[in-house]
Amino acid sequence: MAKFGIITGASSGIGAQLAKLASADGYELLLVADTPFVDPAAGIAGAETLEVDLSTIEGVDRLLGAIGERHIDLLCANAGHGLGGAFLDQDIAEWRHVIDTNVTGTAYLLQKVLKQMVTQGEGKVLVTGSIAGWMPGSFSAVYNGSKAFVDNFTAAIRNELKDHKGITLTTLEPGPVETNFFHRAGMDDTKVGQGEKADPADVAKDGWDALNAGKDTIISGWMNKLQVAAAGVLPQSVPAQMHRGMAEPGSGDA
Repeated sequence: MAKFGIITGASSGIGAQLAKLASADGYELLLVADTPFVDPAAGIAGAETLEVDLSTIEGVDRLLGAIGERHIDLLCANAGHGLGGAFLDQDIAEWRHVIDTNVTGTAYLLQKVLKQMVTQGEGKVLVTGSIAGWMPGSFSAVYNGSKAFVDNFTAAIRNELKDHKGITLTTLEPGPVETNFFHRAGMDDTKVGQGEKADPADVAKDGWDALNAGKDTIISGWMNKLQVAAAGVLPQSVPAQMHRGMAEPGSGDA
């Protein structure tokens, strides 16, 4: 019987690349996103697609309903949203959508799927966090805060599940990636939005290899590893100011 996997945020970027890797590894896939599957590169022969808003409990329930009674071998919880700009200028609906997608929807989906995997006695889960979770995100405060939750939350759940030897929970922590993320976050005019970014295919491959090797966490890219190491020892005011230089509106024009 073919292995069955679910990939969220799969219409483009890292998620689409993870779908290619999973398909090549023999998985039958349910690909999920809150944007249309219009990118030909994201098309996987034979894969089911579902367009649904994973920022809502109802949206996650629709995804769970689409799974039905199938044995879940793989979940790549990759859906996430960003939001740039000064927090005091942001509309509550915008920053709440980031939290509801990155935190609430992700936690709910993980709880449901991991419960099934525990019952099954096996399963692989890859969660897309971010190195943003390691630093105060001036002009991206809600997004960085949400990714701090994801990075910390998955580490805690991994420890809770450590006696379930058949289950792998890996956290992928990339830095800036060449996707539609910064445009959707309203960060086209920032230094980070305009700067050099990682290839989503390379980031996905790092995550996929780490998942199949049973690793806890993978920080994709050696420069990102250095940033995380620095953020762990510097006073928070220092990385906050560094992040400001990358994410402040108009910084790309400096």
